[in-house]
Amino acid sequence: MKPAPDPGPGASHTFGPMDFQLVLLRRMADHQPGLVEDALRELGVGRAEMREANRRWQAMLRSPRRGGAGPRYRSVLGPPESISERRVGDLVFEATTWPVPLWPDLRFEVLSAPGGAVWNEWLIRAPGARGPSPRTVEDLLPWSCTVDEVARAFAPARPMEGTAPTRWRPAFTAPDASGQRGPYMAEFTWGLFQRLVP
Repeated sequence: MKPAPDPGPGASHTFGPMDFQLVLLRRMADHQPGLVEDALRELGVGRAEMREANRRWQAMLRSPRRGGAGPRYRSVLGPPESISERRVGDLVFEATTWPVPLWPDLRFEVLSAPGGAVWNEWLIRAPGARGPSPRTVEDLLPWSCTVDEVARAFAPARPMEGTAPTRWRPAFTAPDASGQRGPYMAEFTWGLFQRLVP
């Protein structure tokens, strides 16, 4: 089920799926401005609309009437595509996903603990979609992999402290194209690979 189409970004309409994609892109612009510019052209909007969408999103997060993250995502993205149970260790979470038209092979996933507290919010590979199988660090192209895909390819990966709430930085050892192995750290924004960092 796809969320209802919305007319595009701007202050005169309800915040919808298009605006949320611009929020994702705004954070990614810090590391991949060229890819973000290409995505904005594909969406038919400019940087001003992206900044405005991000401003409105931040206002929603700070609003005293904002409620929880789960209801907020439903109000922005519409009915979820899927709701399932996810077990992490001894904890059981509700995994709710929505399509993201800009990345048709990905889904935006929100993991909620019992009681509604959100534990994680990020992009994952869509069920049935074929993900990449990186073997060397040269295979890690921007926007090509999710956190789970890199963690599986170069296990064991150690989660390191991110530089912002929407960023993840797993550390791992991996070979390069010449076969030399070395330590690396990958930077992800909203769960999508952006770059290798020192």
